[in-house]
Amino acid sequence: MKNSSSLIKISIPEKIYIKDPETSNLGKRIVENSILLIDEIGFESFTFKKLGSKIGSNESSIYRYFESKHKLLLYLSCWYWAWLEYQLVIETFNISNVEEKLKKAIAVVTKKVKLDSKFAHINEISLYKIIINESSKSFLTKNVDLENKEGYFEIYKRLISRLERMILDIKPDYSFALNLASTILEGGLHQHYLIEHFPSITNFRKGESPTDFFIQLTKNSLL
Repeated sequence: MKNSSSLIKISIPEKIYIKDPETSNLGKRIVENSILLIDEIGFESFTFKKLGSKIGSNESSIYRYFESKHKLLLYLSCWYWAWLEYQLVIETFNISNVEEKLKKAIAVVTKKVKLDSKFAHINEISLYKIIINESSKSFLTKNVDLENKEGYFEIYKRLISRLERMILDIKPDYSFALNLASTILEGGLHQHYLIEHFPSITNFRKGESPTDFFIQLTKNSLL
């Protein structure tokens, strides 16, 4: 059972929401059930009306927290990236060897997600499926540059910067550290998508995973 008494707080840019959903039971139910519903029916079919029916609340109550389903998807994406950043920091904190540290970091950001008992109202497995299938819709929009200026993607970019620093710790003169870092982060999602939907265009054999591929890719790139 999940531990709802966790003191860990995932911080999301305030401009994404109208009212912080973490401050009320209704807000947490909105987040919890939006994850389950989007995972079930997809983002295109998802509406606040359907979410309201699922949680037994008026559609208007959801609009008090998020002005649109786009902002809700941004919130869920930010939550995932912040949670993943937390995992990355915890898992690599005590590793002094720079090569082992980067290897562990790659494993953290490319592995399949498991449930985290620290967050009672978040199904991390369902959220991970949303990130794989839907998160690109949060930034493949006409307003992406404006939203970037507003800081909506600061957590995502910060996570890539953490990977960049680990790459440069190994090879300080490597010219494409950010490119490699973003490829690892986004490529991990894409490869998991291919495994699920287009396995015939992957080379993964039984027991292999995207983590193995990206560790080898990174090693070869830094030779």
